[in-house]
Formats: sequence, C-alpha cells, structure tokens
Amino acid sequence: MTTGRDNARFTFGYRRCADQDAGQAVRHPVIVVGAGPVGLATAIDLGRRGVPVVLLDDADRIGEGSRGICYSKRCLEILDALGVGQAVAEMGVRWQVGRVYFGDREVYAFDLLPEPGHKMPAFVNLQQYYLEKLLVDRAEALGNIDLRWRNQVVGLERAADGATIDIETPDGPYQLVADWLIAADGARSAIRRLMGLDFIGETFRDQFLITDIRMAAELPAERRFWFEPPFHSGQSTLLHKQPDNVWRVDFQIGWDADPEAETKPDAVRARLDRMLKGQAYEIEWVSVYTFQCRRLERFVHDRVVFVGDAAHQVSPFGARGGNSGIEDAHNLGWKLAMVLNGTAPAVLIESYGSERQQAADDNIRHSTRSTDFLVPKSEGARHLRNAVLDLADAHDFARRMVNSGRLHSASAYASRLSAADSDDFAGAVRPGAPVLDAPLRDRAGQPLWLLDLLPDGFSLIHAGEEDRPDPPDGVTLITIGEELRDPGGHFTRRYDATPGACWLIRPDHYVAGCWRGFDRGVVEKALRRATGEGDG
Repeated sequence: MTTGRDNARFTFGYRRCADQDAGQAVRHPVIVVGAGPVGLATAIDLGRRGVPVVLLDDADRIGEGSRGICYSKRCLEILDALGVGQAVAEMGVRWQVGRVYFGDREVYAFDLLPEPGHKMPAFVNLQQYYLEKLLVDRAEALGNIDLRWRNQVVGLERAADGATIDIETPDGPYQLVADWLIAADGARSAIRRLMGLDFIGETFRDQFLITDIRMAAELPAERRFWFEPPFHSGQSTLLHKQPDNVWRVDFQIGWDADPEAETKPDAVRARLDRMLKGQAYEIEWVSVYTFQCRRLERFVHDRVVFVGDAAHQVSPFGARGGNSGIEDAHNLGWKLAMVLNGTAPAVLIESYGSERQQAADDNIRHSTRSTDFLVPKSEGARHLRNAVLDLADAHDFARRMVNSGRLHSASAYASRLSAADSDDFAGAVRPGAPVLDAPLRDRAGQPLWLLDLLPDGFSLIHAGEEDRPDPPDGVTLITIGEELRDPGGHFTRRYDATPGACWLIRPDHYVAGCWRGFDRGVVEKALRRATGEGDG
C-alpha cells in the first residue's frame, strides 16, 4: 500500500537513559505506559502542572494509518488547554453537517453546531499520526517529560505504595518503580494482561473494512453514511474527509468475512470501484475491525490507573474511543497532581474511576444502540429499521430514531465531588457537567473566550459587578459584567445567568457547584467536596 506521509518525521531513535546505569530500580512519581494520544495527553496534563513524568512506549515510531480521525468540540477544548488544540483545528478538516442515506436517497441531514459563538468547531477530522506528532512535540517542549522509545514493559509487581515494572530495551532489561503507574497502552494493554484483568461487556458479530484513500474529489467536508447503498447492497458504508486529499471509507463486511482476503488490494479496489464509479484514487491504508463495547470493571487498582483503550473499548461509529480517552486524561491529570503535591488525599483518585466508569457506561450504551441499529439482530429488526429510514425524510419522530452512530459528547457525572446544595439553573451547565464556552469582550472591546480565561486550578465565575465575592484561597475569580462583557448574550443564555450568580469550576472545566448568590461557607464546602475532602 502507498502512504502519503514522510515516515522519517514520525520515527524516533532509542536513547539509553541514566536509570539503566543506576544499578538499582529508580523511583519516579509517575510512569505512563503507552505514547499514543491518551498517554501523551496524560503526560502533558501532568507535566504542565509541574509533575515530572516518565513516558514509555514499546515502539520507536508513531503508528501508521490514520486510525482515529474525528475529534469532538469538547476534545478540542481539552487539547487547547494542553497546548495543541488550535493547531489541530487549523490542520484538520472542520465539519458539522452529517448526511444519512437509505439506498441512494438522502433521508435527512443534521447540524451538530447550529448556534454560533464557539471557539472550536463541532468536529475536526485529522489523521491520528498528525495529532500524535503535535503531542510528542508538546511533551518534549515541556522539559519535564522523559519520553523513552523502545522501552517495553514485560513484568509488573504491585505494592501498596506503587508498582515495580520490568522493562526490555535494545540494551537489555532494567527496572523502575512508580509511585503511580498509568496504563495507557491501548486495547492490547500489557499492563492489563500482566495484572490478569479482563473486560466485561460484549463483542458484536460483525466486521468493518476500513480504508484510507487519496483522491482529489470535489465534495464538501460532511459526514456521509449509507444504509444499504446500491454500491454495497445490504450493508452500510461511511465516508469522511481528511487533510491531504485523504478520505476514510468504512465498509460493513459481515461476521463471516475473511479479514485476510478482504484486505487484499484487489478485493479492496473492487469495493471502492463500485462506490466511486471511475474516480481516480490511491489506497493509503487498510484494516478490519469488529465492534466491541467493553470495559474494565474498575479503572483504579491501588496505584495502577487505566486510561483510554486500556480501560474501555467501544465501536468506532460515533467517535467515542479517542475522544473519551483524552477526557480520561483531563479528568485524571489535575487530581493526580493535587495528590502528589499534598493538597488532596489519595482517595481523590478513586473519583477518577467512578466518574470515568460512568462516562464509559454512557459511551457503551450509546455505542450498543448504534450497533443494534446498524447491524439488526433479526429480520424483524431489519424490517423495523428500514421502515424508520423510509419515514425519516418526512417525519421528525422517525429522524430521531435513526442511529448511524450518535456523535460523541462529554458525559455529565453523578458525582460525590459535585455540590449537593447547588441551586437550580436551566440548561446544560449544572453540577457534574462540563462548562460551555462563550464569546466575551474586555473593556477595550477585544474578543475573548471564556474557556481561555479558566486557570489550571479552581475558579469561581461570577455574574455582575455588584457584591463581588471573596473566593476561597487558591480559587481564581472571573467576573462577567463590566471588566468582561457578554455583548451577544451567549454566556447569559448558556448559563442561565442572573445578577450575583456564581459557578465553582474544577480544573478540568467541570462544574463543582452553582448558586444564585455567593455564600463563602457554601463555596468552601463545595471546594472540599471537589478535592476529595468530603463535606467537611
């Protein structure tokens, strides 16, 4: 297969490190295993908070093939906080419209971001290797992330205060000890295997052929999904645009298909030729995958914490895998940093498990429903699905039932870290939910974004200039009134803001509490809850 990327840019040399000459196992505060997007994001989030990280990967290169490509608005906002979001948005293909077809007939279209006033687009498509390269460059720039290629973890011994790992390198074995070990080593996690852990959940009896092709097609940047198209009768197909004139095509091929035969160039070209009808193209990359909706029962095992595909797996339709993994990193980073610097108890890490297990269950539920619609389990279910598709172009109720992969959005947490005594607010900005961005202007009229103003720590957003609150120590006050103005009313509408209202925001930009008026004692109590201290 051909490839359009310069592999030299994505290959990294092995370097011997001082720990290999120490004569004993050197201890580090945090060791992250796996330098994919999730492992890199975890290391960067910790590194920017002043935590030194050793990051190990068993390869010496960024993976080939575009693999994950769709990054949601929420994921882009997290990447922006990590220092690469704007670059991803500029490099990638922005899109917000999706079209669903039944046969060769469009049954409906949807817009994922119909309201203006957002810094980040609804979705960006970008080959995973570009994202990984941006993250590697960012990790190296921080200076406190020791990224070690061709360091393969082959043994693990856990203790109450950490974990000892055995590592194989081109120079032979050595050992390290981690106060905290983060497993970000993917779906085939070595850490998970060494601990004897397995997933709970379901593997669906279907397969998809996935291929990236290079073609100069004059098509808009929209998601296109076909149920039973004439070029692939009886099955489904998905088309996405990427940078560099690369297009992602997913063909449903059925459970009984032979993956080795299906990925042969002639077989792949036969399918593409039927779809593209004479359009010139080159094949970049081919793979086959099965739908899986599974997770570990627990993500936190004493001092070993699982993130990303090492912790959970979902079918790719809906872009839930990589996006939720980066959300894992953002949830864990601030908590582990606070534990390591002594400002929060170790029990705070358990909240990572409970919150992200909830999010994994949300993703699994949505992904399972999508898969059941895409791959009906009986003829009766297929007839019902096709009837829904027939009605969708004319009836809104049927449109809501069509499921070609519900697109990822961030989960809200039913969490003990959220204030139980919060007041009622309309809309989505509530305790346990992520904040929403909003365009603002300063006194001079210069445009600003609310998310850009949020610090790495806790903040208190206050509506109005009157009775400015005195927040607890360590909490940054952001007042929206005269100094920061809301000329378009986006903040007021999205937050149901009234004069004097305030919102306590966690370092991962989730709402820890919200009230119609400021009461320092109430906010301090909510802050203690949000940092794992309980109601106190």
